[in-house]
Amino acid sequence: MATEDKFSKGTPCEICPLRPLEIFRPFKHEELAFVANFKIGERSVESGGTILSEGERSEHLFTVLSGWGFRYKVLKDGRRQILNYVMPGDMVGLQGTLMGEMQHSIEALSPVTLCVFKRTGLEQLYRQHPDLAYDITWIAAREERILDENLLSIGRRSALERAAYLLAFLYQRAATLQVFRGGRNAIPISQQHVADTLGLSIVHTNKTLRKLAGRDFIRWADRGCEVRDIRGLLRLAGWEGFSEPKRPLI
Repeated sequence: MATEDKFSKGTPCEICPLRPLEIFRPFKHEELAFVANFKIGERSVESGGTILSEGERSEHLFTVLSGWGFRYKVLKDGRRQILNYVMPGDMVGLQGTLMGEMQHSIEALSPVTLCVFKRTGLEQLYRQHPDLAYDITWIAAREERILDENLLSIGRRSALERAAYLLAFLYQRAATLQVFRGGRNAIPISQQHVADTLGLSIVHTNKTLRKLAGRDFIRWADRGCEVRDIRGLLRLAGWEGFSEPKRPLI
């Protein structure tokens, strides 16, 4: 884990590129001033690098400023289960802060930039800024909601429906954050990531994704999966789509 003096100064909160996005609620002046003081810098993690490790006791909380990552757990024999994916605006490390140590690991899917916060500042946040404290509670509840949907998908959807749900879910989340650039909407995951998320073998996953590609719902490229027909994926998954009200950004 990097030490505090290795964090770069980074982007001032007042000109954060995420705040103008429609999905995030506006901050009051005093809230923004507090968060700007709460933030101690930024940390960069290369693709494939570890953001946090299971069992780690971190002195810091992080908010993803840019890039993609995923949360996962590993069995003793090396089998991995991907629990969820993290994108810009998501807070990571809260679990380790409140429970003493991380109960899962987080890896970068692409180059990631993280806003870094000293976890000891949480006490002041809860004491002096109840609206921000509510925001953190909302963030935790949202994560639970997403995990509920993921568990439903793994437990009750067919392999084809699971894959359709996962790709539609990731695409819609990313679209609200305006992370797609240059007319491409590639999700930066490999077929192994999909297999480890859906609880399928890599062979079964490959066959399933080829079926989706055969219907022209997706196109698999070297650097990820491009969604070509989001409505087709939603229909196949039997899912109405991802929606949420304006969300907080710490």
